[in-house]
Amino acid sequence: MAKTPVTAADLAELINEFEKYRERLVNETMEAAKKAKLSKKATMAKLEPQLADIDAKLQRIREQQANLTASD
Repeated sequence: MAKTPVTAADLAELINEFEKYRERLVNETMEAAKKAKLSKKATMAKLEPQLADIDAKLQRIREQQANLTASD
């Protein structure tokens, strides 16, 4: 099977989806924590590893996008 090359537009869409997912994750988790009467600080501490992972992936995708844009 032939691989389809990834375009800068594909990466832009992926970045957008990751950003939406990150925001939704924070919002929904904070909402659930509020209902469970958990502190914001404790909730964010538990979320931090996932957010760091998402942020690292976003950074890598942005770098790929910049490299693709620079080489076009």
